[in-house]
Amino acid sequence: MSASPSVSYSITVRLEAPSYGNAVSGITRVVEDAGGEVTGLDVSGSSRDRLRVDVTIAASSEEHARAITEALGKIEGVEIGRVSDRTFLMHLGGKIEMRSKVALRNRDELSMAYTPGVARVSLALAENPEDARRLTIKRNTVAVVTDGSAVLGLGNIGPIAALPVMEGKAALFKQFAGVDAWPLCLDTQDTEEIIRVVKAIAPGFAGINLEDISAPRCFEIERRLREELDIPVFHDDQHGTAIVVLAALTNALKVVGKKLQDVRIVGSGAGAAGTAILRLLIAAGATDITVADFHGVVHCDRDDLDRDPELRWVAEHTNPGKLTGTLKEALAGADVFIGVSAPHILTGADIATMAPGAVVFALANPEPEVDPDEALRHAAVVATGRSDYPNQINNVLAFPGVFRGLIDAQSNHITPEVLVAAAKAIASTVSDSDLNPNYIVPSVFHRDLAKTVAEAVVEVVKGA
Repeated sequence: MSASPSVSYSITVRLEAPSYGNAVSGITRVVEDAGGEVTGLDVSGSSRDRLRVDVTIAASSEEHARAITEALGKIEGVEIGRVSDRTFLMHLGGKIEMRSKVALRNRDELSMAYTPGVARVSLALAENPEDARRLTIKRNTVAVVTDGSAVLGLGNIGPIAALPVMEGKAALFKQFAGVDAWPLCLDTQDTEEIIRVVKAIAPGFAGINLEDISAPRCFEIERRLREELDIPVFHDDQHGTAIVVLAALTNALKVVGKKLQDVRIVGSGAGAAGTAILRLLIAAGATDITVADFHGVVHCDRDDLDRDPELRWVAEHTNPGKLTGTLKEALAGADVFIGVSAPHILTGADIATMAPGAVVFALANPEPEVDPDEALRHAAVVATGRSDYPNQINNVLAFPGVFRGLIDAQSNHITPEVLVAAAKAIASTVSDSDLNPNYIVPSVFHRDLAKTVAEAVVEVVKGA
């Protein structure tokens, strides 16, 4: 599948061209012939016979961007100047900052915000620690914690390389839910040390968002921290994904006229996201789910279950038909496919073996389990993790509102009921009049989304 031009590989090329004839239209034509897309063209200077032009171009990769630039340089009379990568420019100096909420304009304000006045507040907190939510940043602050072991689709790239991703996560928290989040990239991948460090920094936060920690360590880290901390711990790669998948499936099944408790679901991937999706689907009422991993269908007679407690749990709670064999064999006759695994493991012909009105969620990123265009020839509804296709399954639909609700409710933990409520809230923001095969989840910029999710979470927590 050839990639389409994307703003992620957007460049701005400053060049000089002749001011006469069709030089500017020729620039646009060369970009388009090279497979790029001109998204902006500004004349930033001119003389009697020369123009200085800034051309903003969407490419499909870094190599493609270089090829487009080289093609522009071959136009007669055109001279290439500075070439700017717009994505890297956005990240210069980082994407977040800390700002004071109080004025420090004179000695009186300084002495109240800091010494000696602050000592009174510290003594009050020493006597009543529960007041930290009222008197400190704890009331609205989340730690975004990673060890850099499973970053996006990039793998184990370490804590420094993970920092731009965690900064972005923190920016999303603030933008969509008004939550102050801070990235903490830990230079260790030892399970016990991660648990110890997070416990040590927890007093300053109202919640912990675990991010991009590889399986199976992420299961143990989350379980232990949930047991040992008095603030909610949320692993977004597991539960954020699961929430959005359930929300999308809720609406997809409406489109095809089926019910969750009646459909046969086949999943690909039994890692962190796959297992969390499975658990949440069961909590929401799904009864017939079969999961496959790299070794084939997961069933109770497999000889690798003793080495992986999570995989044993999957085997014991799925596959009511006691299927064995391959993913492709299990897929025949299924109503729903949910993939969180590897690219290009299925073909359109495999999707054609599914039941009429099939729903396909191919979420491996950036290359899905099946070509979405091929899947659309046979399935009624198709969703991916990509932004260049309809129905993007994006965790940002979930985690800002979930944490906003947990913080507002002063919750100490997260329950399956909270996750189901969040999924239902996301699904509800797509009205029946708007619902269609290409619109089963709302835009991440939907103005009521985070508020609706937060309110649903608060209602569940307060009613517990």
